[in-house]
Amino acid sequence: MTREEQIALLTQGEISLEGRIQASSNQALLVSVTLGEARSLACYKAEAGERLLWDFEEGLWRREVAAYELATLLGVDLVPLTIAREDAPFGWGSLQMWIEEATDDHYFTLRERPEFTEWFVDLCIFDILANNADRKGGHILFDGARCWAIDNGLCFHEEDKLRTVIWDFTGRPLSEQWRARLATFIEGAGTPLLEWLSADEVTAVVHRANWLLGLGQLPEPDEEADWPPYPWPLV
Repeated sequence: MTREEQIALLTQGEISLEGRIQASSNQALLVSVTLGEARSLACYKAEAGERLLWDFEEGLWRREVAAYELATLLGVDLVPLTIAREDAPFGWGSLQMWIEEATDDHYFTLRERPEFTEWFVDLCIFDILANNADRKGGHILFDGARCWAIDNGLCFHEEDKLRTVIWDFTGRPLSEQWRARLATFIEGAGTPLLEWLSADEVTAVVHRANWLLGLGQLPEPDEEADWPPYPWPLV
């Protein structure tokens, strides 16, 4: 399907429950979505099934949608199509195109493959801007042709909470393409994200973009911060 056909399917299609995704901490559900003759599996994360966290407000599904929107604003194809649905089986939640894994690969088995280097650099920058607090190695899926970044619900906190396994590219200079992307994003101030995030959270994203543009390279982990720079478990 084209991206337009995928959008039509997820936004207008009929949703049927297939089951719960094992090991999901927030009741992620596998669903099928049908629109005419088009059909696809999708991951549905409903607010009603979320586990409350002390440092993130309820509505983590909004951050899933915002992550896709941020990647779109930056012009990088990292996150599977993710939209919001109110008329889903358990009410408001995110609906994300299902990625069928071709292998059991994850970040630690894919990072040495040179054809994925630029994709991982893009993801590093994306996660810095989104302030991803939980980028585990298993959140990188390989569909046999390319990689995808999923499980983006713990992003966009106003406080610095970057926790990721992807520190292999520290010190790498920002490309001219990325400098241009960041400058364009800063100029637009991330306005479309306001539909899913608070004004303070969007301001924080823009601040991180300014900081990264000024730094001019991928940062090193802050080993002296009040939070660990790595998630647990790592995969």
